[in-house]
This record gives sequence, C-alpha cells and structure tokens, in this order.
Amino acid sequence: MLNQLTEEMKRAMKARDKPRLGVIRSVQAELKNAGIDKRGQQGLTQEVASPAELLEEDEMLAVLRGMVKKRKDAAEQYALGARQDLVDQELAEVVIIEEFLPQQLDEDQVRVLAAAAIAEVGASGMADMGKVMKIAQSRADGRADGKLLAGLVRELLA
Repeated sequence: MLNQLTEEMKRAMKARDKPRLGVIRSVQAELKNAGIDKRGQQGLTQEVASPAELLEEDEMLAVLRGMVKKRKDAAEQYALGARQDLVDQELAEVVIIEEFLPQQLDEDQVRVLAAAAIAEVGASGMADMGKVMKIAQSRADGRADGKLLAGLVRELLA
C-alpha cells in the first residue's frame, strides 16, 4: 500500500492536482504517525525508511477507515452548520481515501451477512444483538459500514 500511495502522489504531482496531493500526503502522515505510535507502544527498534513500514496491512486499513469516518462525521457537522462548501470538500477527500480501501459491500450483501450471523447465533430478539454484531463485524472485515450493519441487524431481529 505504501508503494501505491507513493505512485499516486507522483501522479498527482505531475498532474498538478493539489487537492488529491493534499489528501494523499495526509494519508501518508497518518500512517507514519500510526507507525510511530506502534514503535513506541511495542518498543520496536528495527531501522526502517518510514515508520509506516512497521504497520501490517490490516493496521494500515484501520487507519484509512478511521480517516474516512472522521471525514464523514465532519461532513455531517458541516451540513448541520449549512456549510455546503466544506461538506463537498470532506466528501471529495473521502472518495480519494476510499480508493485505497477494499471494495465496500452493498446493502444486499450486508443484509445476507447479517442474516447469516443471526442464523449462526440462533438469535431470537434484540437481547442477542451484541453476539450477532460481533460475528457480523468479524465477517465483514471492515468492508461494511457499521451503522448500516447495525441497522440491518436491528431490522432483522425486530
């Protein structure tokens, strides 16, 4: 993923695409910060060109998902404040970041996943929602929006 980010940064520089370049640089900075945090927490001493190289693929994806979530939350707040210009900017950044994430599941696929988790747990009501969500989220592996998943599980358990 780091190589892909570097290549995309070069393309954005050549194309003089400043908004895209800014987002890619912020992604690289977030990954670097996460690598520094990991080094500090785990006491890693190996020499690497960038602290981001200390991260596993799933840790990098978690950082990217966090960035997407922050921007979506910010867009919601800007919408409440009637700042459409900032909403558009945040959502444009989300689109760029999502290019580096695995393809998200659509609503029908999430519904099938939720139904399978309910069947596996043998859930009969809302009291079992926690168990169902635990299994469903592990199966979704970050490819499904948590709000959508929770809403569909709630709907199917009702």
